[in-house]
Amino acid sequence: MPRIGMEPLRRKALVDAALRTIGSHGSLDVTMSEIAREAGVSAALAHHYFGSKQQLVIATIQSLLARLRANLVTALQGANSARKRLSAVIRVSFHADQFDTETVAAWLAFYVEAQRSEEVRRLLIIYTRRLRSNLIHALTQLCPPDDAARIAEGVAAMIDGLYIRQSLNASPLGAEAPIRLTEDYLDMQLKPFLKDTETP
Repeated sequence: MPRIGMEPLRRKALVDAALRTIGSHGSLDVTMSEIAREAGVSAALAHHYFGSKQQLVIATIQSLLARLRANLVTALQGANSARKRLSAVIRVSFHADQFDTETVAAWLAFYVEAQRSEEVRRLLIIYTRRLRSNLIHALTQLCPPDDAARIAEGVAAMIDGLYIRQSLNASPLGAEAPIRLTEDYLDMQLKPFLKDTETP
């Protein structure tokens, strides 16, 4: 078995630590020293691998998006109908490694940062376009294109809204609740178009 070098392991440790630290603070108002301490390495080593906190933030977002994409590829392998592909997209959007409290807080911090950072904004636009594309691809097999675009926007808005609600932490949603709420919305929108055979 090939040995994994220390650099990839330390880079991953720093990315994971950045996610936890940003998530626990609920903002990007953290230092490289705090992130490095969480990762168990020196601040100098963190700067050596990433150069700046901004580059570490970018790497953290890229890691989240790569994880989301990998989870979706896996989920879609078992989806043999358009409706099941929609359910796979919804379920992956609320996967445990994306919808836990710290990760949700980090996502919202990244959206705030996107108002100032063009690079962060570009990455989040890639995410939103990819989500919309995946939804529309399945929806156009179930309803006319204009309706598919409208329903896709509604589903994406439901997902975003449930992340915001979760971040408030006043009444945290369980693992299945956001999936059921989004599925209920989707069922209601698709009811005029769905055949009896197209069930989740």
